[in-house]
Amino acid sequence: NSPLQLADLERRHQRSAADRLMEAGVRLADPARFDLRGELLCGQDVEIDVGCIFEGRVSLGDGVRVGAYCVVKDARIDAGAVLRPYTHVDGEALGASVGAGAIVGPFARLRGGAMLGANVHVGNFVEIKNATLAEGAKANHLAYVGDASLGERVNFGAGAITANYDGANKHRTVIGADAHIGSNAVLVAPVVIGAGATIGAGSTIA
Repeated sequence: NSPLQLADLERRHQRSAADRLMEAGVRLADPARFDLRGELLCGQDVEIDVGCIFEGRVSLGDGVRVGAYCVVKDARIDAGAVLRPYTHVDGEALGASVGAGAIVGPFARLRGGAMLGANVHVGNFVEIKNATLAEGAKANHLAYVGDASLGERVNFGAGAITANYDGANKHRTVIGADAHIGSNAVLVAPVVIGAGATIGAGSTIA
């Protein structure tokens, strides 16, 4: 077969998958710009914008909205959650999950072991890796949260990072509920930030 024939066959296959989803009630903005490369399970009233790619095993709960050009692999997205455009979710071997009502993106990256609770906000250019964010936690701008546990309602400031790797081993950061982490702070793991603590902008905590 020629590349042209193979591409035509692929588009026919993808259109068939898109048709099955739409017949089940999923709203695709454009079925011609949709790619399924695994298994996709959808609840009621799911909306998927153009250019999205789903790989591995993905579950979308009731009312989930997936913005344009998202890539989602091996992940569970719970009811009412929103993936804004250009969000990349790759659960890898550990899987990834986004809690009910959470908002992720645009331009966010969730890696293996990223577990977001209900109503969590993860914003633009934020990377989450092997980390748990409890209900209501927020990391809205330009941050890295790796190998960490964030309690309820934690606010993780712009430019802040968890420094989880010492050159040989990975270490964990624990942040208690209602803590505020200031912009451009560096939390050098292993470290524990207590509940309700405030870390000033630009601080290094080791």
